Amino acid sequence: MQNNRIRAIVLGLVKNGGCLLVGESYDTVKQAIYYRALGGGIEFGETSLDALKREFWEEIQVELTNIEYLCCLENVFICDGKPGHEFVQLYRCDFADPRLYQVQDVIVTEGNSRAIAYWIPIEKFKSGELRLVPEGCLDYL
Repeated sequence: MQNNRIRAIVLGLVKNGGCLLVGESYDTVKQAIYYRALGGGIEFGETSLDALKREFWEEIQVELTNIEYLCCLENVFICDGKPGHEFVQLYRCDFADPRLYQVQDVIVTEGNSRAIAYWIPIEKFKSGELRLVPEGCLDYL
């Protein structure tokens, strides 16, 4: 994250029954786990819709359907002791291939790194047991 820069990102809320597909991250300063829907940066000249489709294809090689724009969230935060500021274009969407909902843990590839995205019960976020960021996403679950 560059200092003093506002970042434009897009996130897609993909539900499977009562669960949400999220990536897990760790704040080393707060020593706390947090979760975020999948997505990423919007490139210059790219629409948020195109960025959503591109990010899901690049990270988990899936095509999306039933894409619905929800809102724009402003997210001002501190992570790993550094300030961040994002405008988040938030969408609700589904996988075009329904067989992908049968996969328990989804492998996420970003550059040379790999991570796992998990289907987490939405109730764990709503109850506060687990932390979903940005917090405004909770209003759309």
